[in-house]
Amino acid sequence: MPELRPHPPRAPSLMSSMRDLGYSLETAIADIIDNSLTANADHIEIICDLSGESPVLAIADNGSGMTEDVLIEAMRHGAVDPRLVRSSNDLGRFGLGLKTASFSQCRKLTVIGAKDGVRCGAEWDLDVVDDKKDWMLGVLDDEELKSTPYVELLGPAGTLVVWRNLDRLFESEAGQTRDEIVSAKLTLVERHLALVFHRFLAGDVPGFRKLSIRLNGHPVAPFDPFCRSNKKTQLMAEDVVYVNDTPVQIQPYILPHHSNLSATEYDYYRDRSDFISNQGAYVYRNGRLMAWGDWFRLIPKGEATKLARVQIDFPNSLDELWTIDIKKSRARPPRQVRERLSQIISRISGRSTNVHRKRGVKLYQETQAPIWERYADERLVRYTVNPDHPLLSEFRSHLTEEQAESFLLITEMIASSLNLEMIYSDYSTQPRMMDSYSLPDDEVEEKLHVLKKALELGGNIDADKFAEIVRTSKMFDRNDKVVENFIKKEFP
Repeated sequence: MPELRPHPPRAPSLMSSMRDLGYSLETAIADIIDNSLTANADHIEIICDLSGESPVLAIADNGSGMTEDVLIEAMRHGAVDPRLVRSSNDLGRFGLGLKTASFSQCRKLTVIGAKDGVRCGAEWDLDVVDDKKDWMLGVLDDEELKSTPYVELLGPAGTLVVWRNLDRLFESEAGQTRDEIVSAKLTLVERHLALVFHRFLAGDVPGFRKLSIRLNGHPVAPFDPFCRSNKKTQLMAEDVVYVNDTPVQIQPYILPHHSNLSATEYDYYRDRSDFISNQGAYVYRNGRLMAWGDWFRLIPKGEATKLARVQIDFPNSLDELWTIDIKKSRARPPRQVRERLSQIISRISGRSTNVHRKRGVKLYQETQAPIWERYADERLVRYTVNPDHPLLSEFRSHLTEEQAESFLLITEMIASSLNLEMIYSDYSTQPRMMDSYSLPDDEVEEKLHVLKKALELGGNIDADKFAEIVRTSKMFDRNDKVVENFIKKEFP
């Protein structure tokens, strides 16, 4: 057996390397909040103060707090063995999150714990570690505790995390540019927390109290990615898969078509959620969103599943099988879950597509002669202008044979030049703008007169036929009242 010798890592090198694990500001703050939730906190205050000479970011909670012994152990790297069985309310895993998340943003981490009215504090300073070339943790005395920024946020019990020497936050900028960068990052923080902790903020996680988060005094509202408050959201049958005798819940949703969202809902979801990129599975561990917007390579993202979302819930006892990373931003489902998810995808993709096509199907059912026709076979789908539409047919009847052939060729050229890629891109990202065609009332009436004259070239036309042709054009969809009054006036 070889001789065994202690061989600890070099403190400055390892701590410097751990700063680059890939945290962003929002994922770093979310990792700190995980600790607050594990400590049964229901109120978290986040302050980012750039006003002083030394900018500070502070995160305070009203959780159970820590004694000095517990705090010093919590400041140890790898304080928790990820293989140990933990409480079902524990959102940590490796015992690294507090340190790695903090050092990704700052060089000086101070943590103050309060329990039963007694406060204690400890501090990692990377400059001290570099200077001493050792794992030198600072333990705060009473005066240092009192002078710590925002210590007044702490009550009789709770934890305060303070980041100073924020060398990563400002991206080497200063002045107004620095403030604009931080403001943009804090906007991302608010949206990230609103999504990742939306079930806690809504009070929907068993075993946890309803959570309140304030960012610079502004309350963070939950963002529900499943739009469950809308009656048009389709809740499909829940499924349960057992992994090592542990249940994993799978709940599919089909979001409503954008036309069924109120203006407020649409603006809210459009601002925070791209329907194409955010489709997929939403993986929750103990109620906390870990990963989202991914089908795990089971299918590519596309229109067929654009409105599909699948909520997957698993407990922390399955962490190893889900390959949770240190940042808790990646999760790969076990084989049993992937197999069941694949079956669910095939079921929900058709439902999602139907939500999109209902409006088109309805048009074809309501109108006997639409302007655009869709042809599909096993390999190709194409759209053509319908030459038998009453308006086109009537116009063509007044042309010579040669002119009629030229006219049909022109309609075919229009159809073949239809830019489907651009339409797809615009509709995927800005669907409401695709429905925004409207005309002033006086212009609507003028165009209706022109249309009536064109249709009367071959003789009189009755009100019903005129109304049918108007409906097929879609040009006047937003002017129903003007069309109704025009027909009453022109077809007595």
